[in-house]
Amino acid sequence: MLRKNRPEFAIAEEPLGKIRGHDIELYLDVERSYPPILRRPPCPESLESRKELEKHINQLLEMDVIGKIGNNEIVEITTPVLITWNDGKYRLCGDFRALISYTKADRYPIPRIPHALDKLEKAKYITKMDCMKGFHQNGVKPNSMKLLRIIFHMGIYEYTRMPFGIKNAPAHFQRMMDTIPQEEILEGWMVVYIDDIIIYSETWEDHVHYIDRVLSKCTPINLKISLKKCNFGQQELLALGHKVSGLSLAIDQNKVAAVLQTPVPKSIKEIESFLGFASYYRTHIKNFSHITSSFYKLCSKDVVFEITKERRDAYERSKDELTNAPVLIFPDFELPFKLYTDSACSQFLGAALHQRQIVDGEPREGVICYISRQLKDSEATYGATQTECLCLV
Repeated sequence: MLRKNRPEFAIAEEPLGKIRGHDIELYLDVERSYPPILRRPPCPESLESRKELEKHINQLLEMDVIGKIGNNEIVEITTPVLITWNDGKYRLCGDFRALISYTKADRYPIPRIPHALDKLEKAKYITKMDCMKGFHQNGVKPNSMKLLRIIFHMGIYEYTRMPFGIKNAPAHFQRMMDTIPQEEILEGWMVVYIDDIIIYSETWEDHVHYIDRVLSKCTPINLKISLKKCNFGQQELLALGHKVSGLSLAIDQNKVAAVLQTPVPKSIKEIESFLGFASYYRTHIKNFSHITSSFYKLCSKDVVFEITKERRDAYERSKDELTNAPVLIFPDFELPFKLYTDSACSQFLGAALHQRQIVDGEPREGVICYISRQLKDSEATYGATQTECLCLV
């Protein structure tokens, strides 16, 4: 089956595919003339940055992702680009913040990851496929290319493919991916999260058939799948920041490893970054709101920034909780649930949803999820009984 569908897969040495019929179009919230903030100068660069930037630009030129602007063209919008170091390698980043602020929003919904992962319950076989360089396979409509012009020491170029970092790119790609295999998604054996495709089934025969159907949808529009990022027919794999199987859901410790090496945050930006990461896994952490409350207070207005011993301890405890978080189980709605509530703290609510299931022939009680939040001002005066009832709600 995979040999038959070989044209749908791409490897590094092959040209990047271009999806047919799904070019992105951008609309600005301003009339002419464009505000000066959209005409940005190039960023200053070190000698090393210049070399890396030139290397990345040449790669984008070879892939037909960008093109050089003619000397006689009128240029009204320019976005600076720079090289950043992340995860052990250089990355090209466009500073599209000004363009983002003037771009009309595409409100197409992105799936909620917990809802997507819940669909894998009872799956015996799981396949994950990744679209090759995702957004760069989407073209840009000619009238929008002038909005995606980048500037640096080599001159001015424009994106002919959809770049990363612009407003509406995730929504546009999600809409396309929801439309192409619409029938397959509705049948309930496929999940799409932007450029990640997850196929799941209870039998091997169905699984092979489902993969074949999905790949056959890629051919008409020239959508290419990254072969090296595919995992076929696994019983357990890493997807969407989790280690998933048909029985359980665990935190991907590869994601946590980087956080374990970082010191206590020293700025609001670093705190917000950590809270965003930790909050992604809050259903795995008992009393998450209580543990991280001192950091959330620092993000409030008119609060003096100070890293106290309490906040250092909270940071270390958060990392411990992420490292030792329990493996969650999927709910079985034909079995009874157990709900444990915790309102002992006067400022926070907490609850844990458990269930006893048969695992390897033996009954075991597992955690389905933890929930927690801070009490509102109007709830702070509740008595013990009222607070326990609030936990149930």
